[in-house]
Amino acid sequence: MFQSRNSIRCRLLILPVALSAALLTCIPAVAKTAVVATQGTPTQPIRKTADQQFASIAARYIEQYLATHPESATQLGDHRFDRLSNDLSANGVRHDALLFHRTLKALAAIPYAKLSPAYSIDYRILHADIENSLLSIDVIKDYQWDPLGYNPANGIYLLLARDFAPLPQRLNAVKARLDAVPAKLAAAKANLKNPPKLFTETAISQNEGAISLVKDELDFHLKLAPIAKPKLAAEFAQSRAKAIAALEAYGTWLKTDLLPRSTRNPRLGVANYERKLRYSLESDIAPAEILRLAEADLIKTQNAMYDTALPLYRELFKDKSEVPSDRKVLMRAVLQRLSDDRPSNDNVVQLAEADLAEAASFIREKSLLTLPTDPVKVIVMPEFQRGVAMAYCDAPGALEKNGATFYAISPAPIDWTPAQVESYFREDNRSMLKDLTVHEAMPGHYVQGVIANKANVPTLVRRIINSGTFAEGWGTYAEQMMVEHGYGGAAVKMQQLKMRLRLILNAIIDQKIHAGNMSEREAMDLMVNEGFQEEREAAGKWRRALLTSTQLSTYYIGNTEVNNLRHAFEAKNGNGKLKEMHDTMMSFGTIAPKYIREMMGL
Repeated sequence: MFQSRNSIRCRLLILPVALSAALLTCIPAVAKTAVVATQGTPTQPIRKTADQQFASIAARYIEQYLATHPESATQLGDHRFDRLSNDLSANGVRHDALLFHRTLKALAAIPYAKLSPAYSIDYRILHADIENSLLSIDVIKDYQWDPLGYNPANGIYLLLARDFAPLPQRLNAVKARLDAVPAKLAAAKANLKNPPKLFTETAISQNEGAISLVKDELDFHLKLAPIAKPKLAAEFAQSRAKAIAALEAYGTWLKTDLLPRSTRNPRLGVANYERKLRYSLESDIAPAEILRLAEADLIKTQNAMYDTALPLYRELFKDKSEVPSDRKVLMRAVLQRLSDDRPSNDNVVQLAEADLAEAASFIREKSLLTLPTDPVKVIVMPEFQRGVAMAYCDAPGALEKNGATFYAISPAPIDWTPAQVESYFREDNRSMLKDLTVHEAMPGHYVQGVIANKANVPTLVRRIINSGTFAEGWGTYAEQMMVEHGYGGAAVKMQQLKMRLRLILNAIIDQKIHAGNMSEREAMDLMVNEGFQEEREAAGKWRRALLTSTQLSTYYIGNTEVNNLRHAFEAKNGNGKLKEMHDTMMSFGTIAPKYIREMMGL
């Protein structure tokens, strides 16, 4: 799962600031020209081109976005606002809406037809993203019912996770964000009305992770950089104590006040789902067509899995005299036998590290694409971020210098029974872990994210607004492409096909849950019986489908559209040019596949 850079919608209220020199150094020359053009004399006005007009508006919006999104700025690698925190109050939300409406009005004044192709793409990306933000605020109003958006831990963790500045400097910023914790939690109490029960239950679990971060992980960093001055040490201790007290009181409030009134239906409904899906996917494929394609691909992929499983069954079950006539029985038997070889909480990180190196060597040997040399680290997923996915890739922010990528793996929760832990690692067994490492890191999200951060882009719009459709499309395509060239043999191919079944089912259940009335039992049966998923994986996916509406559809549509890009490229240029195609495809940044098609002239 790719960690989006544009996921925090509520902002700290700060008066708009002028475009700073620090940001100007990151903006292409035409954007600088657009700013200078405003300095013409009254008698000699300088007329801007449409590109310059857009660059100026985009630069101004981004500066205000970063200044009023201090935690997103930190994540992106702009550290001017590290001592500030997001204003999550209703007043902050209102100022968000004002910024969005003001920017849409400015964009409407640009003669769109006169924009160059590259700038027209950035225009559409920015316009759609702002419209999506307004959908969230004005229509869906998730700030009133989604408690997950109020967890203060991420803003603190971002300051500790990356060595972008000396630790004492980062700890000063941590103190400032600790001081803001009570206000953020007060905003949650004021705004939240009746969340879905699952959302509140997940918030309770993540809040416990936030307490652990402030209580325990901070100790580790303070030992590395003790605060020498007694007064400063006392002030830090006081800020920390107040934050812990606020988090503990908030946890009690979540359990005793909010949870009993968490009665909202978690389904978006047809109208809201289809509007949100259009923005999430940035695809022209209609929801009904997505469902039709997915249900047809489900059958095709099951057939391909059977063709792979049959010789494996004969190899793995040499003692069996007969091959099962029931295709699903045979496929499940092969998957079950492969899952006997599985990691544990003790070694899953070390195994992922070995798989990372193995995949990189394979890519170089097969000359599949040009690999970056930027560092990637396999880490244990922070506790406060668990509960949504087993793994994610967190690339350094687009404005960060010399940052590492984190490939985070979630161990099984400590309160699970031995049977639940076994089910968890049977799903993410050794050959599945290899496939997962391909998706998240090599050559999946790590490679694509690092290349995107270095792309030659017309404006910073492409740096701060990412397409989950292309990110997940590339990640799932990377799995397919690796097994196509023999990576991991038949065992990993079985897992890749199982993952393909998973991404197909993701799109089906996402739509049938949020734009229909699919029950938990129906979703579980579909995932277990048609997708061969373990019970714990299916249960987790049900939760994730409810928690992250439309996100699950990005995998299937992204994969479909990246494969369509490949077919179009090979139809135009012939086969045997995979490396050229892959390098070109990723060179435009993390933008929707339909825009990549435009840039590649396909």
